[in-house]
Amino acid sequence: MDTRFNTIAGWVLAGGIAALALSIASSMYFKAERPEKMGYPIEGVEQGGDSGGAPALPIANRLAIADPAKGADVFKKCTACHTIAQGGANGIGPNLWGTLGEPIGQGKAGFAFSDALKGVGGNWDFDKMDHWLASPRQMAPGTKMTFAGLPDPQDRANVIAYINSQGSNLPLPKPEAAPAAAAGNSAGANVAAGAQPANLSNEAALSANAPSQDPNAKKK
Repeated sequence: MDTRFNTIAGWVLAGGIAALALSIASSMYFKAERPEKMGYPIEGVEQGGDSGGAPALPIANRLAIADPAKGADVFKKCTACHTIAQGGANGIGPNLWGTLGEPIGQGKAGFAFSDALKGVGGNWDFDKMDHWLASPRQMAPGTKMTFAGLPDPQDRANVIAYINSQGSNLPLPKPEAAPAAAAGNSAGANVAAGAQPANLSNEAALSANAPSQDPNAKKK
């Protein structure tokens, strides 16, 4: 009887040890690492940028290097709501043919614009369109437009160049001078104008009461 009890107890103990070892091994194998950034990106939703990054170039500078073909590719995100061909029908959003230069929130074959967009006033110019594409909700709080915006500044410039080529053809603004270049030019402005640089030598002017340094002066 004792031998049988010891055998059963041994098997129970061995089974417990095996179960514990299996539990430890499985927990080590299936251990999940915490991701550096929680969640996952969704296309069309604005991603948070680095607040310490360099500010975007002015829209005029970005338009100078914009590629309408790349803008047409990015514009595919907009085709779920907008048409842009001449004579195209309004959809969820208005047809965008010839939009740049037109009054904001008006026209477009009677499209029902929100009061928020109508209240912006003025015409669609390059700067306003850049602001709108960056974040419609920031430009016109309460707008019916649900698109989160295009966070990449050059993507926006490319799209604006494409939209401009579709019935607007407004002349592009002149690029602004780079601030760094302007600062560099001002540093040498005095020299360029003929001003003499400061005397940085070790020579010092003699005071009126200082003894003469003339080697020919007589010693007293």
